[in-house]
Amino acid sequence: MQTVINRNEENEERLMSLILDHVSHIYNEGTTFEKKALDDVSLVIPDGEFIGLIGHTGSGKSTLIQHLNGLLKPTSGQIFFNGQNIYDNDFKLKDLRREVGLVFQYPEYQLFEISVSKDVLFGPNNLGMSTLDAEMAAYGALKSVGIDESLLDVSPLDLSGGQKRRVAIAGVLAMKPKVLILDEPAAGLDPLGRREILDMIAKIRKEQNITVILVSHSMEDVAQYVERIVVMNKGRITMDDTPEEVFTHEEELRQMGLDIPEITRLFLRMRREGYDVPANVFTVDQAFEAMMK
Repeated sequence: MQTVINRNEENEERLMSLILDHVSHIYNEGTTFEKKALDDVSLVIPDGEFIGLIGHTGSGKSTLIQHLNGLLKPTSGQIFFNGQNIYDNDFKLKDLRREVGLVFQYPEYQLFEISVSKDVLFGPNNLGMSTLDAEMAAYGALKSVGIDESLLDVSPLDLSGGQKRRVAIAGVLAMKPKVLILDEPAAGLDPLGRREILDMIAKIRKEQNITVILVSHSMEDVAQYVERIVVMNKGRITMDDTPEEVFTHEEELRQMGLDIPEITRLFLRMRREGYDVPANVFTVDQAFEAMMK
């Protein structure tokens, strides 16, 4: 049996930026290809949290994040941003997409200008910023993601995979969003590249005090960086809690086609064999500290 863990009630006492209220989404409704991708999803996303969104392929993750900035419209249910229904007649979806930035898994899909600087400037210019404000926003965003000035006139398509990720993230950051959604930002990178990208995201989140939603298949990445994990399965949220709580449900996660961090699996096995070690170990640093004790 799956364990449903939900922190929405305790989150309601905190400042909220995004709320999904009983949201469902059906693709090709009324046809033979009908498929329910989201099934009665309710979720509260307070300001400033670092959230990991996990689930096997087809669980509804991508559909969910595309609702958060209005790219998809629910078949039923409501979505609120800062207390206002995003589908009210007086609500501007353009403003939502400025506030809630989405970086897709394959950054080359978001890179299209002839140079890095022009690509990052596209968003601020499209928002109607003055030339000076747009250039300052773009420069600040590129600096925050570690892109050197020598690359400003280079075509973004000539960059390495890691550099493309950084430029794609800078293009969203230049619009100064309050929420940053990243779909598998480290996919396909080597271990060093993964760590550099994720460290960068954590640093930006701390410095700019923004909400970050990290979609990832890597349990190690999620365990290392996020404060809260939302687990999806068959279009529903089945767990929503801290990494410490979620990763104790090893069997339920396995039933959903997911895993736990390798270091956690090792410590749980040691406990089963009688060693006096903690169960809530999810990173190498935590493992080192536990073993030293």
